[in-house]
Amino acid sequence: MNTYTAQVDAVAGSLGLSALVGIIPLAAFFIALVGLKRSAWLSGLIALATAIIVAVLAFKMPVDLALLSASQGAVFGLFPIVWIVVMALWFYQVTVAAGRFEDMRAIFDSIGGGDVRIQAILIAFCFGGLLEALAGFGAPVAITATMILAIGLKPLKTAVVVLIANTAPVAFGAVAIPITTAGKLTGLDPAHIGAVVGHQAPLFAFVVPLFLLLLIDGVRGVKDAWPAAVAIGASFAVAQWWTATHFSYELTDVVASLVGVAGAVILLRFWKPKGAAEAKQRLGIEEIENVSELTPVRVWMAMVPYVLVVFVFGVAKLWTLGVNVPKALAATDLTIPWPGLDGRLLSAATGEPITGTVYTFTWLSSPGTLLLITGLLVTIIYTVFNHNGKFPMTIGKGLREIGACMYKMRFSALTIMSVLALAYVMNFSGQTLAIGSFVAGLGAAFAFFSPVLGWVGTAVTGSDTSANALFSNLQQTAATGAGLDPNLMVAANTTGGVVGKMISPQSLAIAATAVSMPGQESTIFKKVLPWSLGMLVVLCALVFLQSNVLAWMLPPQ
Repeated sequence: MNTYTAQVDAVAGSLGLSALVGIIPLAAFFIALVGLKRSAWLSGLIALATAIIVAVLAFKMPVDLALLSASQGAVFGLFPIVWIVVMALWFYQVTVAAGRFEDMRAIFDSIGGGDVRIQAILIAFCFGGLLEALAGFGAPVAITATMILAIGLKPLKTAVVVLIANTAPVAFGAVAIPITTAGKLTGLDPAHIGAVVGHQAPLFAFVVPLFLLLLIDGVRGVKDAWPAAVAIGASFAVAQWWTATHFSYELTDVVASLVGVAGAVILLRFWKPKGAAEAKQRLGIEEIENVSELTPVRVWMAMVPYVLVVFVFGVAKLWTLGVNVPKALAATDLTIPWPGLDGRLLSAATGEPITGTVYTFTWLSSPGTLLLITGLLVTIIYTVFNHNGKFPMTIGKGLREIGACMYKMRFSALTIMSVLALAYVMNFSGQTLAIGSFVAGLGAAFAFFSPVLGWVGTAVTGSDTSANALFSNLQQTAATGAGLDPNLMVAANTTGGVVGKMISPQSLAIAATAVSMPGQESTIFKKVLPWSLGMLVVLCALVFLQSNVLAWMLPPQ
C-alpha cells in the first residue's frame, strides 16, 4: 500500500506558502461560525471538508489516508471526549432529578456572605480548578456551568465566566498530563518544565478572579468585592507557584484549588462584601426559598456527589499505596492500530511510521467512565436515602437520564467529532506543522511568538495535551537553533494553550450545551475572544522578557 510523508514545504516547495494554505481550514471554520453565523457543528463539517481538500490537492496526501485520518479523529472525539461531556452532564442531571440541586444552590448562597459574585468565583475558579486537576477534557466547564446556573446567573454570562475561569488550571490539568507529555516527547525533565510553567500560569491565576468579578457585576462588583477576588487569586497563584516549583507538578492544581478556597474562608471571617443584595437585584437573581429548612442531612446529601467525585478521581489518579491504581487502570487501556492508516504515515525525520496512528481505547481509565461510576454511586445513595419520599429517586430514573443527556448532546457531539477530525487531518497531512515551522523560523523573535503555537494548537484541538504533542518537539528544536532555553519555550507552548482553551470549538460546544444555548457558540466566542487575545499578548511579552532581562525569575535547572 502507498505511504505518505508530511512535508512542511509541500506547496510549491515554499514553507511560507504552505503555512498560508494550511491556515485555510481554520479560516473556513471561524468565517462560517462568526462571519456567516452558522452553527458550530456545520462550521466544523465545512472546515473538515476544507481540510481534506487542502490535504489532497495542496499537500498531496492520498484521498484514502486523508479520510482515514478524519475517521480516527472523529472516533477520538466520540470517545473519550464526548463520553466525558455526556457523563459530566448526566452526573449533574442525577442531582436535579433527585431534587437535590436546589439544596446545593442554597448552600452556596450561604457561602461568601450570601454574595453570589463570590460564590460564582469559588465554583468556577476553585472547584473548577479541582475538577481540571483530576479530570480535565471539558468536565470542569460542563459541571461548573450547571452549578453556576443553579445559583442564578444568566446562561450567556455563565458560559463566559466558566470558560475564562478554566484558564490558569489547564496547564496542570488531568494530573499535569500536558507537561508530562511534553517531557516524554522532548526528553526534557517534566518537573523542570512544570516549574517554569509555575512561573507563568500564576500571573493569570492572580488576575482571573478579578476578571470574573468584572464580568459578573461590572465595575461596581469590583469595587464591592475586590478583596475576595484578590484573596482567592493570590492564594491560588502562590500555591500554584510553590507546588509546581518545590513539591509536585502533578498535584499543582489540587493544592492550589484547596488553598484558594481556604484563602476565601479565612478572609470572610474578618471581612464581609458590600452590596450583595443589590448585586442580586442587578443580576436578576431570585432569593432562595426555604433556606431555613436546610438540615445537616440535606446539606450532606447535596454535597455527596462532589465529595464522591473528588474521592473517586483522587483514588483513580493518585492512589499508589498497596495497589497502584493509576497503573492498574492504565493497564486496561486497549491500543488499536488504526485500520488502513497505521504504518502508512511516515516521519520526515526518520522515515519510520509515526505513532499517532494508534488509537487508545481508555474504556475504564477515562474520566467519563469514572464519572459514570461516581454517578451510579450517587444514584444508589439517593435511592436508598430518599428522605421519606421527599426526594424521590430510583436507579431506573437515574439511568434514563443518560439517554436524555445523549439526545441533548447530539449536535454538540457532532461539533466535537468534526473538530477532532479536522485536527487529525491537519496534523497528519502536515498543515499544522507547516504553520508551526513558519512561526518557529522567526529567529530570536521566536521567544515572543512561541506561546502562539500552544494557543493555536489548543484552540484547534481543545486540548493542551494535544497542543504539546503537536508542537513541543518543534519548540525545542526552534529554541536550540535560536539560542533560547528549550525548557522555557516548551513551557511557553503549555501556557499558551492555557489562554487558547476558551476559544476552542470543543470548549465552546461544551459550554453552550451546559447552559442550554446549543447553536449559539458564535455568540459565546465573540464574548471570550478579546479576553483570550489580551491574555495571549501579555503572555507573549512575559515569555520574551523571561528569555532575556527577566531570566533571573526562572527556576534553576
